[in-house]
Amino acid sequence: MSFQYTKSSNSLAEFDEHRWLSGIQQTMEEELENDHAFPVSIFNVPKTLMACDPASYTPQLVAIGPYHYWSTELYEMERYKISAAKRTQKQLQTLKFQDVVDHLIKLELKIRASYHKFLNFNKETLGWMMAIDACFLLEFLQIYAIKEGVVTVTRVSSGMSHLVDYTGRKSAHNSILKDMVMLENQIPLFVLRETLEVQFSSLEIADERLLLMLEGFRQELSPFKMIQDLPKIQVLKCAHLLDYLYDTIVPKLESSTEITEAEYPPGDEADQNSGNSSYVKYFFKKKSFVKDFFSEIWELLSKLNKGPIRLLKAVLFSRPVKVLLKLPWKILSNLPGFSILKQPVQFMFFSRDKEEVKPENKSSNKEINKPPLVEEIAIPSVTQLSKSCVMFSPTGNVLSITFDPKTRTFYLPTVSLDVNTEVVLRNLVAYEASNASGPLVFTRYTELMNGIIDTAEDVKLLREKGIIMNRMKSDEEVANLWNGMSKSIRLTRVPFLDKAIEDVNKHYNGRWKVKIMRFVKAYVFGSWQFLTLIAAICLVLLMGLQAFCSVYTCGRMNVRITHQQYMDVVKPQDSSIDST
Repeated sequence: MSFQYTKSSNSLAEFDEHRWLSGIQQTMEEELENDHAFPVSIFNVPKTLMACDPASYTPQLVAIGPYHYWSTELYEMERYKISAAKRTQKQLQTLKFQDVVDHLIKLELKIRASYHKFLNFNKETLGWMMAIDACFLLEFLQIYAIKEGVVTVTRVSSGMSHLVDYTGRKSAHNSILKDMVMLENQIPLFVLRETLEVQFSSLEIADERLLLMLEGFRQELSPFKMIQDLPKIQVLKCAHLLDYLYDTIVPKLESSTEITEAEYPPGDEADQNSGNSSYVKYFFKKKSFVKDFFSEIWELLSKLNKGPIRLLKAVLFSRPVKVLLKLPWKILSNLPGFSILKQPVQFMFFSRDKEEVKPENKSSNKEINKPPLVEEIAIPSVTQLSKSCVMFSPTGNVLSITFDPKTRTFYLPTVSLDVNTEVVLRNLVAYEASNASGPLVFTRYTELMNGIIDTAEDVKLLREKGIIMNRMKSDEEVANLWNGMSKSIRLTRVPFLDKAIEDVNKHYNGRWKVKIMRFVKAYVFGSWQFLTLIAAICLVLLMGLQAFCSVYTCGRMNVRITHQQYMDVVKPQDSSIDST
C-alpha cells in the first residue's frame, strides 16, 4: 500500500489523515483491478529462533530488501550497490535505468504482497530500492553462472574486486554470501527476472540466464553435494534465493498424505520446550520401580523357553499352583514385611490371566493422532550405534534417509560443512517454520543430526564414512555446530524420518548389552526402593545368623573344627617322625 506520511510515521501529531485516506482508497481500487492472490514468502525470523543466535539472521555487511535497508551499520555498502546499478545502466543501449524502475513500479502490489512486514514508503522508493538491489545481486550471481555443468568465473568489475573472490578466501565475499541467504534479507525472484528481461529484451533469455546463475549459486552454497536426479526447478515457482535453495535440498513429495503433522497438546509451554515434558513427569510418577524391576526380569526370563527353564515355567504357571497360591497369598500379602513384595509377585503370577483376556489388536488411530513425545526424538549417538554394529552409508538427499535392519545400515545424506553452513542451515529452518504449511522435514533432519552427534568422535566416524565433509577447523567445531542448532518451534511427524529413528532405536534397544546396562542403571542404582529391599533382606539374614550363632555357639564350633582338622593333619606326620 502506497501510504503517504510526513517526516515521522511514529508521531501522531505529524500524521496526515487525508493522505492516509486517499492512499487506502487508491490501494483498494488497484487491488480490485488486479485481483490476484500473491502469497507471502519473505518473513521476519521467529523470535524464539532469533534469540538463540541473532548474528545468523541479521545481515552483517549488505542489506538486500526493505527490512534492513535503513540500518546505519550496513549503509556503507550502498556505494557498491549504486556502482552496480550504474554499470547496468551502461549496458542498456536504448533504455535508461529509469525504465527499469518504472517496470518494477508496475509490480508494486505484487512486491508488497511478498513481504510479511508492512512497507511504510511510497511506490517510487520501493521501485528504486528493488532495482538497485537487483542489479547488485545479478552482478554478484554472474560469478557463479555455469556452462555445461561447469561453473565459469566471470570477470569482476574493478569496483568490487576487493569484495568478490570466487575462491572464497576473502572474508567480505563469504559475508555477502551469508547475507544473501538470510530470510529477512531477500527480494522476490521475479524482480531479478524482470530486471534481466529489460536488459535482454527477451523473457526466454532472461530465464535461461537466471537459471544458470541460480544453479551455480546452489552448487557453491548448498551443504548437500550428492543430490542425484535433481528435478529441474522452474524459476517462476521459486519465491526468492532462499526458497530456491530450500526446494533443491528438500524436493517436493509426490503426495501430501505421506507426511502428517501433530502439534503439542495445550499445556505448559516450558514443559513442551524442555526435555522433561509433562508426559515424562506423568510416566515416572505413576510407575512403580519395584514393579518395573520384576517386569524386566520377567521379560528376560520369558524369552528363555529351552530346557529346564521351560519345564519350570510350565510348573509355576500351571492352574494347580495358582489355586494353591491364591488363598494363602491373600493372607501373606497383608502381613507386615510382605507388602513390598505384593505388587511384583502379583505381576509375575497373576497378571498373565488378564493379558490373555485383553484383545490383541487395539485401535491404532489414537496412537497415530497423538503428538510426538520427547522420547520419540531421542536416539543414540554415532559412537554408541557403531559399538552396536550399526554401519553408516552416504545417500542422495534428505528424503532418502532410511535404516536397513537386515544389513544394520543407516543411510544419511552427505553434508559439506564450511564457514557459511551454519547460517544456511539456520535460515532454512527459519524459512521452513515460517512458510511450510505441512511438516517441518528439514527441521526434523537437523534434530536427527543433533541427536546422533554429541562429540568430536561422532563427527570423526561420520567423516570417515563420507557422510560429513568437514571444511572447518576441527571436528569439535562441527559437533558444536549441530549441538547448537535450536529446537523446532513445533514438533511434527515425518513418517520416513520417524520410521528410521524408530528402527534405529529398536535395533539398539534390542541388544542384550544395552538391556543389561539400562536394567542395572534404572532398577539397581536408580531405585531407592530396590536398595531398601536389598538392605532389608540383608538385615533379616544377619539377624537370623546372629540368632543361630547364639543358640549353637558358632565360635566354639569353629574352634573344635579347626582343632580336629589340625589333629588329623599333624598326627600322621608326628608318627612318621617317631618311626625314623
